[in-house]
Amino acid sequence: MTHTLALVIYMAILTWLALLVASLIRVKGWTPSGTMIALGNRENLPAATPFAGRAERTARNTLENFVFFAAIALVAHATGATSPKVATGAEIFFWARVVYIPVYYAGIAYLRTAIWVVSIVGLAMMISAIL
Repeated sequence: MTHTLALVIYMAILTWLALLVASLIRVKGWTPSGTMIALGNRENLPAATPFAGRAERTARNTLENFVFFAAIALVAHATGATSPKVATGAEIFFWARVVYIPVYYAGIAYLRTAIWVVSIVGLAMMISAIL
């Protein structure tokens, strides 16, 4: 397996964790009543706190960007694009996303956007190496 494909797997794990954590934060899954909500059908969820809202938006953004990353990485692999720019772009994307999540949780608006732009630069590097 190539390093880029390994990063797809790592990004899938990170995305799943972001979704899981956002869900647990929303229902306060560490409490007995929150555990019951988390194990149920999630009807009548409590109103999202500002932190829970950020966690949910972080998870959604992570999922949306993972789809693009996975598609680009898989096309690179399928076409045999072996330029170091593909691997470097994938690394940039992955590590930017690792940093993005806690920054978004903390609510640091402009830094969050700057980190997102860095991740997009990583995707652009990958695409430019494929085309």
